[in-house]
Amino acid sequence: MDTLTRIRAFIDVVEAEGFSAAARKVGRSKALLSKYVRELEDDLGALLLNRTTRQFSLTEAGHTYFRTASDILKEIDNLADLVREGSKDLKGRIRVSAPRTFADAAIGRSLIEFAAAHPDVTLEIISDDRFVDLVEEGYDVAIRITKLEDSGLIARKLSSFSLIACASPEFLAKHGPITHPSQLADLPCIIDTNGRFLNNWRFENKDGSTFSVSVKGRLEVNSPLTAMRAAEAGLGVAILPNFVFKERQPVGTLVPILDDFLSTDSGIYAIYPHRRYLPAKVRAFVDFLTQWFKTAA
Repeated sequence: MDTLTRIRAFIDVVEAEGFSAAARKVGRSKALLSKYVRELEDDLGALLLNRTTRQFSLTEAGHTYFRTASDILKEIDNLADLVREGSKDLKGRIRVSAPRTFADAAIGRSLIEFAAAHPDVTLEIISDDRFVDLVEEGYDVAIRITKLEDSGLIARKLSSFSLIACASPEFLAKHGPITHPSQLADLPCIIDTNGRFLNNWRFENKDGSTFSVSVKGRLEVNSPLTAMRAAEAGLGVAILPNFVFKERQPVGTLVPILDDFLSTDSGIYAIYPHRRYLPAKVRAFVDFLTQWFKTAA
């Protein structure tokens, strides 16, 4: 029996959290999967799974083997993709983590257009505002809006990114010109709870030094799109991602303010793990996004 087949059976069982679920998922019998796992344990001379009539759990050896075996099989699959790369037919699943802000905004259409261009690829998009662990959680790619920091990951910049402070023309007419961030402490503001600093908004002087202003308001929401609509309704000052603000800029419902006090050194990045053999589908996905932002964003 092929050792790789036994390893795949073990991984299928662990990922499905049971023999019955794994059997349904991969289209093999529960008895056959159990046989493969038992033969793998015999070859290793170690128990990988603790089995009971109702459930199973990984042994300590099983945890270690699962992590390493998953990485090895992924590299084998990636190598196969690389060999087939001469073919234009991309196939398989790409698991993508993207902030809700990205997925819900107009630039999220880049993901839809990739899926439309590659009908044999299953694009699994998980909208999550936290920074996921790509390796531990099994993601192929993450879209991140951030200042890039050193890490064990590979990053491709898709677009520049900045924050825009803004308010409606009616709000500015009522409250007068806003020329310095310190004025915001006495004005209603719309708090986007997705932001890192919540109601302590960070600003930057011309010399690069930073300072914060404590703000308050009647609306706190974890959605830049809702914050944008609230600002349009005159409920206060909002700080929005530049790509969200640009959706309203042509119609004039929001006016940018305090441009000189907001940092512009962040970006939108496609992040993926260091791998010896990068899957062709992942490379094609990142290449597509890079080109999309050059031409469409």
